Amino acid sequence: METLLRNHKIHNLTEDLVTREVDAICDEIEKSGRKPELCTCDQCRLDAACYVLNRTQPSYVVSNRGVARLERETLERRQKDVDLTVLIYKALEDVAHNRRPYFDHRTHTSKAAEHAANGAVNCRAVFNIPVIVGRVFNGVNFEPLSGIDVELVQGGELVAMRDANWQNPYRFVKDTEGTFTFWPRPVEAKTEGERAVFEFTVRIETEGFETLNHFLEVQVVSENFADIPFSMDRTFKLQDLYLFPEGAEEYAD
Repeated sequence: METLLRNHKIHNLTEDLVTREVDAICDEIEKSGRKPELCTCDQCRLDAACYVLNRTQPSYVVSNRGVARLERETLERRQKDVDLTVLIYKALEDVAHNRRPYFDHRTHTSKAAEHAANGAVNCRAVFNIPVIVGRVFNGVNFEPLSGIDVELVQGGELVAMRDANWQNPYRFVKDTEGTFTFWPRPVEAKTEGERAVFEFTVRIETEGFETLNHFLEVQVVSENFADIPFSMDRTFKLQDLYLFPEGAEEYAD
């Protein structure tokens, strides 16, 4: 079991949500000058995030199907997000009352500055293409699709995915309600900070429907680290797409 878990990347998407919201709330506190009794240093942010994570339900995924399910549930999380904000403020208040001794509580380092400071000098530069997320519906009855495949194509070929847990083609199933996700493999770059535009096509060819080809461009800046974990912060969301049955003009009459 240990070998199996070491070879697969299990990711808790709730951790992404909580750490992002803790940072956003702390940044807002710093800008507004509100609640000066609350500490927003790096350590207290981490402590607050741990406080919240120990009181929230995790959402573990290992593949794009898990991410698609979570994307489907996004609309159902509105009230939970309000509850999360309340819990984060409670966490910051509790952490502020029990600050760790012997720690400099005046410092906060942004993630960008942290990467620059740690700077993986010997790492090759790569373009880490974000996770591409979209939804496809039947253009006549607006119902989500299931039982058919969607492909991510570049230059007429299927785009290679980051690892075997991310499929291309991706098959729609009922419980993802028309949501698809792709995480392309990193592309080598010459140097860090290089900008590039990657062109892809989302393609669906299936019996009984007109072929769908949706062109998209993703702008990426190269980085000096390739083995990054999945994060909902690194996503490229498409507009909703619609697949029309052959002869769909008949439905309009």
